[in-house]
Amino acid sequence: MSFQSLRVWEKSKDLAVHIYLESKKSASLYKDFGFRDQLCRAAVSIPSNVAEGYEMESNKHSIHHFTVAKGSCAELITQILIAQAIGYIPREIGEELTKEATHVLAMLKI
Repeated sequence: MSFQSLRVWEKSKDLAVHIYLESKKSASLYKDFGFRDQLCRAAVSIPSNVAEGYEMESNKHSIHHFTVAKGSCAELITQILIAQAIGYIPREIGEELTKEATHVLAMLKI
C-alpha cells in the first residue's frame, strides 16, 4: 500500500488543488502575493506531510508529520476564514473550502 491509497492524502491533495484553482479566480487574492502564497503553502503542506509521515520508518516520526499536517490544516482554515472576511473569496466558496478542510482535519485526529 502506498500513501496515494490513503483517503486522507487524497482528500487533502484535492483540497490543495481546489485552493490553487480558487486563488487564480480571485483578482484580489491573486494580487496579494504574500497572502496567496501562504494560503497555498499551507494547503500543499497537508498532503505532503501525510505522504512523508506515511513513508517514515518509525511511528514517532510518522506521528510528527501527521501532527504537522493537522497544524497546517488549522492554519489553512484560518486563512480561508480571513480571505472570506476581507472579501478575497466569496462567502459560498469560503464555506465550501472550510467544510473540506474541516473534514480533512477530522480525518487527521489521532
